[in-house]
Amino acid sequence: MSESLHFLVLQLTLLAVVLVLHTYIGLHIVRRTLIFSDLVLDQLAALGALVGLALGVEYATAGSYLVSTAMVLAGAGLLAGIRPRNALIPREAVIGTLYAVALLASLLVGDKLSGGETYVNKTLAGAMAWVSWPLVGVTAGVYAVLLLFHYVWRDRFIALAEGTAAKERRWDFLLFTTQGIITILIVPIAGVLLAYAFLMIPATIATMFTRRWGRAVAVGWAVGFAACAAGCVASWHWGLPYGPTLVLALGGAFLVAMGVRAARPAAQAA
Repeated sequence: MSESLHFLVLQLTLLAVVLVLHTYIGLHIVRRTLIFSDLVLDQLAALGALVGLALGVEYATAGSYLVSTAMVLAGAGLLAGIRPRNALIPREAVIGTLYAVALLASLLVGDKLSGGETYVNKTLAGAMAWVSWPLVGVTAGVYAVLLLFHYVWRDRFIALAEGTAAKERRWDFLLFTTQGIITILIVPIAGVLLAYAFLMIPATIATMFTRRWGRAVAVGWAVGFAACAAGCVASWHWGLPYGPTLVLALGGAFLVAMGVRAARPAAQAA
């Protein structure tokens, strides 16, 4: 196997692992219309990496992940805890404000770093050159633990999505923390924008066609993986930038899904 083909297989394996949990968490976010919460956590993970650099911690090391974890846990607490009492102020307004603050803080920290522009670009676009089999193994292990956690407590998390949960803030915090952990793992590799696309686009496509959780995960994973595989091949074959190519591939799949759904206006999601 050539080195290029080996790297392509490595990327596809990572994508196959990542898209399962991202699709499932994305379904929760879509059904609860917390659309920009993932962008907040993605950007906080990136901010943590930049703050780590300012403190002398090398990018994408254990110390960098630790600083990002602290930022993401703080963000999860804010997302779970801040709920406007004024009915005229939607929760998304708070989430959007948190994202703007996290993004601007990242830009300010990057501006003070030597080579900061390069690092800010890395947080947005990722660095797939870092993908390795040990990283795939660690990611698969962590994702498996998180999937088991969500399976054991699935009734509580589904109750959140259906608006029937007790102790909502506690389970909200655990949902956002889970979302944050997968963000910490994927942002240094994929970047903020692609990480957001992984979470939102497959889940949104699946929601167009089914209301069943298991079926939606399967549909979202299958469509998302097919789109990402096409994007990977295009990026590899034509030398296109990895992150933007995958985002466009996922966006293309979304447009096709919208066309299919529009062609069947009378059909109900099963």
